[in-house]
Amino acid sequence: MSARPIATATVSFGLVSVPVKLFSAGESGRRISFNWMHEQCNTRLKQRYYCPKDGETVERDQMVKGYEFAKDQYVTFTPDELKALEEQATQSIDITEFVPADQVERIFLDKPYYLGPDKGGERAYKLLAAALRKTGRVAIAKYAARGKQYLVMVRPMEDGLILEQLLYPQEIRPFSEVPLGDSEVKEQELDLAVQLIEQAASDTFRPEDYEDEVRERVLALIQQKVDGAEITIAVPEEPQTQIIDLMAALKASLTAGRGEGEAKRKPAKPVTDEAKPKTGQKRSGPAKRKKVS
Repeated sequence: MSARPIATATVSFGLVSVPVKLFSAGESGRRISFNWMHEQCNTRLKQRYYCPKDGETVERDQMVKGYEFAKDQYVTFTPDELKALEEQATQSIDITEFVPADQVERIFLDKPYYLGPDKGGERAYKLLAAALRKTGRVAIAKYAARGKQYLVMVRPMEDGLILEQLLYPQEIRPFSEVPLGDSEVKEQELDLAVQLIEQAASDTFRPEDYEDEVRERVLALIQQKVDGAEITIAVPEEPQTQIIDLMAALKASLTAGRGEGEAKRKPAKPVTDEAKPKTGQKRSGPAKRKKVS
């Protein structure tokens, strides 16, 4: 079944206009969500807004929106004033520049949308996609929709185009705020770490090899409840904080990785001394179990 467009727009660069349709690249319906219920009668609860000053519930027709310009100080806006603040939706994706694809850091990527040609735009659409592929560049553009102005990137994907909503620089926290400590990388440890990476390296990313195992497990447990059965879950033991020998851990990881590869061809060999737990290290025992109704 063909995907349904969620919006239409026009990609503009120079004097060329490309009518396009936007399609959602993800399926929000796959997310599992739960509702708050009244325990006594299993009725879904409704959200209400409460005024702590007056001590009463406020109905929607008594609400106004406000902006906090100082601590606990607000300025309020009428619906017409809020409308005036919104960016006028032009449904135009105005390309401002073309940059090398590797110049856009992944931290700026926010939300993807597929682009498809709208009626009469097939030729120009394919031309733009081919030109971007040949030059190795992506298009940076401004897109006004839903009362806001978005910074977006248009890039080639397979035989077509994809639009990725970008974050503005002001919306990204600097990495310099992350404390990294004063440790130094030792050359011998680096060599082992590189070997470990190469041991598990692949030349291509195959997303079809992965699935959301947690989602499948949750759906199975939900079905158990629907069928009237109890849910039994394993309660893992609290992880114990311990200082490990980094070199020993790297060597043990390499040994274990080689063992997994050989196990496909012949019986597994005994675990080496390097991979064995050190004296005094606790082994994890069997998980405790409890029942949840």
